[in-house]
Amino acid sequence: MWTSGGFATVFIALLLLKSFLARQLHRLAAKNELLHVLDYPEQLLNATRLPFVIALSLLIVLSEVDLSPSHEKLVHHAWVVVLMTQLALWGNRMVVVAVKRAFERHREHDPSGATHLMVVGLIARIVLWSLAALLALDNLGFNITTLMASLGIGGIAVALAVQNILGDVFSSVSIALDKPFVIGDFIVVDDYLGTVEYVGLKTTRIRSLGGEQIVFSNTELLKNRIRNYKRMQERRVQFEFGIAYETALDDVRRIPDLVRKIVESLGAETRFDRAHFKAYGDSALQFEVVYYVLTPDYNHYMDIQQRINLDLLEQLRELDISIAYPTRTLHLVRAPARYAMAPEGLPQPGLIRASKA
Repeated sequence: MWTSGGFATVFIALLLLKSFLARQLHRLAAKNELLHVLDYPEQLLNATRLPFVIALSLLIVLSEVDLSPSHEKLVHHAWVVVLMTQLALWGNRMVVVAVKRAFERHREHDPSGATHLMVVGLIARIVLWSLAALLALDNLGFNITTLMASLGIGGIAVALAVQNILGDVFSSVSIALDKPFVIGDFIVVDDYLGTVEYVGLKTTRIRSLGGEQIVFSNTELLKNRIRNYKRMQERRVQFEFGIAYETALDDVRRIPDLVRKIVESLGAETRFDRAHFKAYGDSALQFEVVYYVLTPDYNHYMDIQQRINLDLLEQLRELDISIAYPTRTLHLVRAPARYAMAPEGLPQPGLIRASKA
């Protein structure tokens, strides 16, 4: 009777204490927004689950009851398991909350730091649970030295069995440390391009321009050449255009300087490099232009290229210079006399003047 009545009393008291502390912490945090530290004890209370309260109530009651030595030993072992498990749960919750807050804080101002926080959080949780398990086993009387040796041998076997998964895990560590890209970077991998959304232990996910999510294995991703456009300082632009062969020689000489003035008129947004009469094309005199846009933004580059194209077209039309388009000239001549006789019913070959299409 004492055991069941005492259990109910202790259980209700612990629940009331937990509820009271949760309300007080929430009230204090709401009054003063600067007391962010109070959120951690609140998280500890949230991580205190009902099974722990039940087990703790039962152990408290059993500790006050006269038991045989064997039963007391079982109660002691139960205390070790329950407390170590709950301590590990509390520590796990603290790590999760701390990593989540640091991730959100670094994602805007330091994306490279946000990338490796997830790896750090996972390693911390693995170490935490490993220590909790070893401490619990040590307090239960196990020889953890022998256990560690056995785990080492077993670990080698497991590593061989899951070497592909471990390869992805180590690749994620490499991404976190070397930082070839971070969350928010726009990258191109083979024929795939998009913005990095997530860097996990096994996969990296990017959001393509079409909207779908592309998932890469970390190992396979690092085997490819990655083009990171987010780290571009300036953009080199090269374009070509052609004018008609009938253009006067003086006008041909004027075009490179004309293009230079158009690019330089854009001010500090661009830096002119060169403009040359490049080659004799099939149907046009080919010019090549190179300039730099002093910002990596793609939309801004396209706006500038559009302005250059419009200004160039306007200047060429003012000078009455034609933009070339593909043409083909055919020359037809009279057949030799020995071929003049045509089969009956077919027209005689004649001289047709050249035509241009």
